[in-house]
Amino acid sequence: MSAAVRRVALVTGSARGIGRGIALRLAADGYRVAVNGPSADDGPQETVAQIAAAGGEAHGFVADVGVAVEATGLVDAVVAHFGRLDAVVCNAGICPFGPFDDVSEAVWDRTHQVNLKGTFLVSQAASRVLIAQGDGGRIVAISSISAIAGGSMQTAYTPTKAGQVSLMRSLAIALGPYGITCNCVEPGTIETDLNAEVLSDPRMREHYESRIPVRRIGAPADIAGAVAFLVSEDAAYVNGTEILVDGGALVNLA
Repeated sequence: MSAAVRRVALVTGSARGIGRGIALRLAADGYRVAVNGPSADDGPQETVAQIAAAGGEAHGFVADVGVAVEATGLVDAVVAHFGRLDAVVCNAGICPFGPFDDVSEAVWDRTHQVNLKGTFLVSQAASRVLIAQGDGGRIVAISSISAIAGGSMQTAYTPTKAGQVSLMRSLAIALGPYGITCNCVEPGTIETDLNAEVLSDPRMREHYESRIPVRRIGAPADIAGAVAFLVSEDAAYVNGTEILVDGGALVNLA
């Protein structure tokens, strides 16, 4: 790829939270960013506005990545708008909490549809573009520490996160010969609007922080840093692996 051509990154589920943090970081690193949200009501406009305010270039795309025609349409729309695609970050996901006995088939199916099927569909559509372009690329899935540790209140969610790890390992083999690397980032506890109410309780915050050796809750920027590395040339030989970004929480479970 010519140095004059600015790279393009698609970040799914980047209307808020971790996805927004990743989109902001990649824009700051010089990427033109495709920002994605699942609906007009939860769209990417605010993330696009923040990137523009910082001098970056971004465009919003509404699509439910768990629906095949929308996932394929998303990738096609990104390429139509920007002219190419270089990096894909599969971040879109949902995490319903509840006792195992109360998990309905509908909740199980929807969680798998968005988290795992969505990662598969977007990666597949993107890989076809990257292969056709002929100059490699990057695919990164945002998994979770829960893929390793599990969670009694996340029984629909944790299998999808483990599935993303396995999927990226398989794609690393399938797409590596084309110069396309595929990896995962596994966040620990990251402060977003989804857990803001819980973490606003001083006792709960202290509980979480006491289990993390670095003694702080993670921020979206912490995940964005790992993603920025994986999509960079510095990570050209990193393929089929996971980066755990948890402040050391996993090794302190005992």
